[in-house]
Amino acid sequence: MNEFLKKIKIRDWGETRAHSSWQIFKIMAEFVEGFENLNRIGPCISIFGSARTRPGDKYYELAVRIAKRLAEEGFGIITGGGPGAMEAANKGAYLAGGKSVGLNIDLPHEQEPNPYVDKDKLLKFDYFFVRKVMFVKYAQGFVMMPGGFGTMDECFEVLTLMQTRKITPVPVVLVGHEYWDGLLQWMKHTMCEQYHHVQPEDLQMWRVFDHEDEVAEYFIQYYAEHRLTPNF
Repeated sequence: MNEFLKKIKIRDWGETRAHSSWQIFKIMAEFVEGFENLNRIGPCISIFGSARTRPGDKYYELAVRIAKRLAEEGFGIITGGGPGAMEAANKGAYLAGGKSVGLNIDLPHEQEPNPYVDKDKLLKFDYFFVRKVMFVKYAQGFVMMPGGFGTMDECFEVLTLMQTRKITPVPVVLVGHEYWDGLLQWMKHTMCEQYHHVQPEDLQMWRVFDHEDEVAEYFIQYYAEHRLTPNF
């Protein structure tokens, strides 16, 4: 390697290491703030979905009704705090007089928290991975509305954590047969039966529903038989 370039690379890498050391304290502060705030809220359901879903869309309105029913049963509602399906879920919690939590982060399509998040339950994060820990640790279940890459990322992360027993198995609900069935069929026939990359029992970790009463009843029945505890 050219000596001049080598010196530049060594210098730049050294500066990066120094920055990383200070970054640890900022990361720790986000974890501490998140744990302290969410621990006070009590049992919650994390609801994920597209930031692009608009009011009037059937899945926006369904997310409102699902969150409202769950809040009426005593669950707090956790979302990413942004627009779309997140706004819908926070709105449902708000309409029920329940706890409406927003874990906000600055993204291209989510610049401001939605107006239905409780002011004392709005947390802002710089780090995606810290925020994702908060979504999982205090959630007693997960509801996946139709969404894009972010929703898929959150869905498969939850399923991976459950599959590997890194978190306590809890209810996972996918909302909308018409949206999810194609993916689920591919997982069954290709991922499981053809390539054997997952086991048949792994495909039992979720339920698919189309109506808010089905979702609420599933959670009610599950927690009639299981304890409400943090996931790890």
